[in-house]
Amino acid sequence: MGLSTHVLDTMHGCPAAGMAVSFYTTDGDMARLVKSFVLNNDGRNPDGPLYDNASLRKGTYRLVFDVGGYFKARGVPLPEPNFLDRVALDFGVAHEDQHYHVPLLVSPWSYSTYRGS
Repeated sequence: MGLSTHVLDTMHGCPAAGMAVSFYTTDGDMARLVKSFVLNNDGRNPDGPLYDNASLRKGTYRLVFDVGGYFKARGVPLPEPNFLDRVALDFGVAHEDQHYHVPLLVSPWSYSTYRGS
């Protein structure tokens, strides 16, 4: 249970190790930073779930992924300005008793997400 994320680099076919991520709680236009972290070698938060099942609350949240910084650090030649810089995903948690997994599949030119398990 709880809330987790995972990022896969679809350009290189691997986890997005080293990508910076910021996690926020949101209320309308207001956002409060909960934590920032750098993805581990598996493309996940090195500290485990963002919230465990006891801490997850019904509400709205935001994950911000530094896609541009990640691909620049990998040596990918990007135009200025690059097409994707930071990818922000706003999502809601309606059921505290369920697991919410928010994966990001990303390249310098596209991304997709879904509610995983």
